Amino acid sequence: MLSGIRILDVEDESSVAATLVDVMEDAGGEVIGIARSVREARQMIRTQGLDAAILDLHLSDGDVTPVLEALQARKAPTFVYSGGELPAHVRQRHPELVALRKPVLPGRIVAEILRARKQKI
Repeated sequence: MLSGIRILDVEDESSVAATLVDVMEDAGGEVIGIARSVREARQMIRTQGLDAAILDLHLSDGDVTPVLEALQARKAPTFVYSGGELPAHVRQRHPELVALRKPVLPGRIVAEILRARKQKI
């Protein structure tokens, strides 16, 4: 299903990141990396080719908003996968952004990657 899709996983909780990697790879996707901080994510966005991204809202070094903005500037299909609610300022600026609350069935994660890519094409 995700064959040929290069995905960035932005998640600072190791067990959640590992689960997401398994889900994406089991569906045929290629995980280009796991970013555990805003700094790491921004570096990967600058240096790696990617087709989609999954974002946690809160990382070890702060709010993920700068990462979201960098991905939106590149028109990279993105959705949020987090334990918290999407902040009002993020929802207002990005009303189309899909936010899934942990936990979610693997099929839903794959479906959101495909949906996000389809919207950007």
